[in-house]
Amino acid sequence: MSNAKPDNPNLDPALWSAISDHVMRYGPQFEKRIISRASGSYVYDLANEPILDFTSGQMSAVLGHSHPEIVKTVQDNIGQLDHLFSGMLSRPVIELSQRLGSITPGLEKVLLLSTGGESNEAAIRLAKIVTGKHEIVAFSKSWHGMTGAAAAATYSAARKGYGPVSVGSFAIPAPHAYRPRFTHADGSLDWQTELDDAFNLIDSQSTGNLAAFIAEPILSSGGIIDLPLGYLAALKKKCDERGMLLILDEAQTGMGRTGHMFAFERDGVTPDILTLSKTLGAGLPLSAVLTSTEIEQKAHDRGFIFLTTHVSDPLPAAIGITVMDVIARENLIKRATSAGQHLRTGLEALQQRFDCIGDVRGRGLLLGLEIVTDRQSRTPDLAMGDRIGEEALARGLSMNIVKVPAMGAVFRIAPPLTISDDEIDRGLDIMAEAIQAAQR
Repeated sequence: MSNAKPDNPNLDPALWSAISDHVMRYGPQFEKRIISRASGSYVYDLANEPILDFTSGQMSAVLGHSHPEIVKTVQDNIGQLDHLFSGMLSRPVIELSQRLGSITPGLEKVLLLSTGGESNEAAIRLAKIVTGKHEIVAFSKSWHGMTGAAAAATYSAARKGYGPVSVGSFAIPAPHAYRPRFTHADGSLDWQTELDDAFNLIDSQSTGNLAAFIAEPILSSGGIIDLPLGYLAALKKKCDERGMLLILDEAQTGMGRTGHMFAFERDGVTPDILTLSKTLGAGLPLSAVLTSTEIEQKAHDRGFIFLTTHVSDPLPAAIGITVMDVIARENLIKRATSAGQHLRTGLEALQQRFDCIGDVRGRGLLLGLEIVTDRQSRTPDLAMGDRIGEEALARGLSMNIVKVPAMGAVFRIAPPLTISDDEIDRGLDIMAEAIQAAQR
């Protein structure tokens, strides 16, 4: 038997034997390409083949991979302050809290944590102690995390097989313009009637302990469902009428991705609690909970505790400061708008060419491309979506597809805010080639 290495190092049997024997499977099917490095808008496999990254890693690397200033921040800080006892504060933590807490009146107080799920756990815990109630409402296509209360408020997937979730977990339908449940006479989405109907059902099920509603301004894992303009204000009103707090989870929409620093700014509605993650650390583990001075004071008076191993760690906080510096200096919020329009125009041109593209939606550089069997029935074509994704990756483009039947076959497209127009055009060219190949 020959022990010769394969021509393609990604197919090294020893590597795949180690993966088979020791790497636990946790959801996605692993790609057959092992990544060795990443830079800018590209990741590179063991054969040094470039893959254009249209998902910013896990929808996180807003500055691209290995941004020189992020690298320098890590290098400069790792030898000074990396981790501290949770009762100790450092200058990076104080500065990042000050900067985040100075952006939006009503969100002055900041708690720095590690992951999105962790920040949503803290937000829900905060809402419960402040209101004295325990019922949490979310969208039926939501994703807020994999732990405890965050998992209980996640409805897009991963609910079966784990036993009971938190008592008082409720869901309402997300307003979906492409697949409306309630419509006006012209067939367009009647989201107000849908929202009224949903809260009538919530009221009939509640025991009078509604604490909070947690929502993404654009439901990402739900298939890039953008809440219609006006919806957040109506939702906030529903919450206020019931003494609930509104928590907005901007893990993917925060830090400029939609063309605003925070997606809720478009609507002129400030949540009671805001959670950030993913984009705040530009791909490194950093998250935050923001709330008002009043809510923080009430929580403190009632004994609020959220102690984690990495709360207020200085190294991630320093990275967050750098992320904010680069976004401001390079005017990346404005860039998200212009690059997003460039990308959207290209996607809409593809929609004109290919009947399998049913819808293009989203904001800024967070866009969705839905694949359907035909535009009349709007039936999700999961098999076609798989083929397109495989053909794209074979040509050097990575896109993430949501393949839950109830949500459609939707490619989530969220490249770094630093992506160039040429790279966008390259990605669009590969998508066209991939769709053509998938249809044969």
